[in-house]
Amino acid sequence: MAFDSLSSRLQMAMRRMTGRGRLNEKDIEDMLREVRLSLLEADVNYKVVKQFLAGVKEEALGEKILKGLNPGEQVVKIVREQLRKTLGSEVSEINFKKDGTTIIMMAGLQGAGKTTTVGKLAAFCRKKFNKKPFLIAADIYRPAAVDQLVQIAKQINVPYFEMGVKEKAVKIVKEGLKKAEEAGCDLVIIDTAGRLHIDEELMNELVDIKDLCHPDEILLTVDAMTGQDAVNVAQSFNEKLSVTGVVLTKLDGDTRGGAALSVKAMTGVPIKVACNGEKLDAIEIFYPDRLADRILGMGDVLSLIDTVTENIDEDEMMGMAEKMMSDKFNYNDLLKQMKMIKRMGSLSKILGFLPGMKQVREAAKNVDDKQLDFITTIIGSMTEAERKDPSLIDSSAKRRERIAKGSGRTVMEVNKLRQMLEAQKKAAKQMSSMSETDMKKMQADMKNGRMPQGMGASQSYSKGKGKGRGQAKFLR
Repeated sequence: MAFDSLSSRLQMAMRRMTGRGRLNEKDIEDMLREVRLSLLEADVNYKVVKQFLAGVKEEALGEKILKGLNPGEQVVKIVREQLRKTLGSEVSEINFKKDGTTIIMMAGLQGAGKTTTVGKLAAFCRKKFNKKPFLIAADIYRPAAVDQLVQIAKQINVPYFEMGVKEKAVKIVKEGLKKAEEAGCDLVIIDTAGRLHIDEELMNELVDIKDLCHPDEILLTVDAMTGQDAVNVAQSFNEKLSVTGVVLTKLDGDTRGGAALSVKAMTGVPIKVACNGEKLDAIEIFYPDRLADRILGMGDVLSLIDTVTENIDEDEMMGMAEKMMSDKFNYNDLLKQMKMIKRMGSLSKILGFLPGMKQVREAAKNVDDKQLDFITTIIGSMTEAERKDPSLIDSSAKRRERIAKGSGRTVMEVNKLRQMLEAQKKAAKQMSSMSETDMKKMQADMKNGRMPQGMGASQSYSKGKGKGRGQAKFLR
């Protein structure tokens, strides 16, 4: 998971602060030393580290903190606020024209995922902002770049323009803009040439394209895995092009976090969009405060809610909730639930939104999305009567053997699925019987990064212990 190492180190430093009734300057200095090492290991720019620590120290050593109530929790709050400021004080969304065509010019080095990001951005803007995108293939240097963009455009069913690799990029953009106007599109995204390194020829070509089309946005694609090297790239492009925003890619990889924590602080250019997977829908608006919470183990419930609402109809959710609260929840309903989860993305992504708990983060690493396919296959081998009435399978070993053979899985896995269904029904009953006070306590626990009482089975999943180990099998 992205930022996993940084997150673990920071959370460890914060835990030493919380729960204490009193703090002194030595406690703060020890904590700052741990934070400094965490940031440097994450390849954060040293100037950013220095500025970050200075901001935390100034607030944390105040008399109000050292002599106040719950000083440890207040220090955590200070670190969170400083982390949010470093990532960007507020959300910076894409600048669309109110009338006419919005032009977005994409720039970046080779290998950062620029061309793929063009396709992701087009699909994202169409879905979220109801835009009509048009793609222009102006990367004439990288082998197969034009072909790649054409394939992506076809895959997401978006109109495009290309003239191969023999014409100059400026001419391609000029002709492409005419075609976009003829097609009635209100959003043009230009895929410009990348290089293995920054050079004068590249920059001059980009400046010429900028002077021609006067883009509303110049978005720089930055690989999150490059660490503080991203700062040098961003500064060079910004000096020549006056970049308006950054697209951070590969946040789902083994990312130390240096790029995300360095780019905004060093260049002043906001991160506007983040890509967190290879699929063309793995893109989202960048929320600094939400990422700060995730790094500190506080979860990202708001992003989870956004993911759910964007992929699952409200009536569909309410119907599923009502079914789960009743005793009629069956394998057909479980199958629908699996399909809902797949629409939201990978299981590891969903688990990554959950608050705190090292166990949950560890479980997320081991999640195998193929297990959802295995569940679907097993349910597909059941008769319609068995799907509607789970007791038929519970009471017959022969039925379980037949289902296992028909799905190519084992009887043990069929039994695990039975346990999963029962666990779902039991959890739903517990939720339905909770008082308003209990619900508020659960919400407070999750907000503070603690596992709510009654949900302890989830902790056992990651360890393969307890009653939950059967369900864990399907999450690995």
